[in-house]
Amino acid sequence: MDNEPSWRERRREASVAQAAALAHRKATETAQARALLADFIEKLKAAGIEPQPLRAPVVGSSASYRTGIVGWYLRRNRSLGADADGNFYILGTPAGLKARLFGVRVVPSDPPLTVGLGARDGDSLPLEQLLRNRLEEAL
Repeated sequence: MDNEPSWRERRREASVAQAAALAHRKATETAQARALLADFIEKLKAAGIEPQPLRAPVVGSSASYRTGIVGWYLRRNRSLGADADGNFYILGTPAGLKARLFGVRVVPSDPPLTVGLGARDGDSLPLEQLLRNRLEEAL
């Protein structure tokens, strides 16, 4: 009986295992999404569709700010973008005087396999379908 782990130790081990499985699944999904983005960018380049400077739309406004990123918008509302290196960006930003004057710094995010997951009904879409739609619109 002394060699058996306590309930607390078993729960901790189960939590660690669950966290490791979640991290593995997230890494796998990110790798799949990055491959989809790379293929999308390759097709855009092959079609001669040049990247453009991306702007970050101000949430709740029609204004937008410079980002210093050159790439392609992934959504019509310009809230998502990708650069030529395959980095994925969430572009929406809050309003601010400093941002208006100097632009905003947007850092790349891990691309999801489903864009807008957890959003309102109809706002989520598999990344593969979103990229296919953007490619069809661009051609």
